[in-house]
Amino acid sequence: MTARPLSLAIALAALLPAAPSSAAMTAPTLLTWADLTKRPRPEPDATLSYGADQMQKVDLWLPQGKGPHRVVVMVHGGCWQTQIADRRLMDWIADDLRRDGVAVWNIDYRGVDRPGGGYPGTFADVAAAADLLTASARRYALDLGHVAAVGHSAGGHLALWLAARPRLPIDSPLHASHPLRIDRVVSLGGLPDLEATAASPDNGCGTDVVARLVGTGRRDPYADTSVPRLLPLGVPQALVNGREDRIIPYRMATDYVARATAAGDAATLTTVPATGHVELIAPDTAAWAAAKALLMK
Repeated sequence: MTARPLSLAIALAALLPAAPSSAAMTAPTLLTWADLTKRPRPEPDATLSYGADQMQKVDLWLPQGKGPHRVVVMVHGGCWQTQIADRRLMDWIADDLRRDGVAVWNIDYRGVDRPGGGYPGTFADVAAAADLLTASARRYALDLGHVAAVGHSAGGHLALWLAARPRLPIDSPLHASHPLRIDRVVSLGGLPDLEATAASPDNGCGTDVVARLVGTGRRDPYADTSVPRLLPLGVPQALVNGREDRIIPYRMATDYVARATAAGDAATLTTVPATGHVELIAPDTAAWAAAKALLMK
């Protein structure tokens, strides 16, 4: 892996603004990245490759029993940058779903900071990782009849994008004839609107990373990369956001839900109080309980 627990915590901590002053005595105590990564780390049941790069991997978390198992495609965040996070940031909630009888297809991909990442590589990786599920379903007794996707932070954007693949322009290099069918998406503190992200210096990922993600020199770099451009998706979309999230501006969620709803999609927003960014992917939190209930529908 490219990020050990300590270095991962340091990289993620760099995204957070300075701690509030002592005057904010009533502010809730939020989880830190170290609170999550210091926990005993569970292990997946199998790791599959969809390419030669060390980031082109998928971890499979299989529940007990013969199956067929319902399955959740999981996408990590980290501002689309490999040096900030990889798929192992999601290990704890992947294990939590496994314990509840749900198989998890936890994907990795090359970030914009890695050779081959950016446009179209990052998107092509996410697509290839998802489509490997179709080829592997029979071997692992995975039920493709109802596939949900969940993503955190930048992964929220990518999970929604996976559901939007049937809407990609036919002339896009990312277009595929038979992409994996996603039936439901849950975005945890996501950044679905790349144009809004690029225009929002207060987002914790910054604005320069978006240009590296969507590519430059193209006539319309958002046409096949930013989810609002691909609405309606035709599948239920649920956003879960912490009201005290200091990395993802709250308006990113409200604005997206308004646009998706106006386009005719079933899109909802669950706002969790006393919750920041880490709680969204930490078991035993109200935020993850809400997200899991949405995934189990």
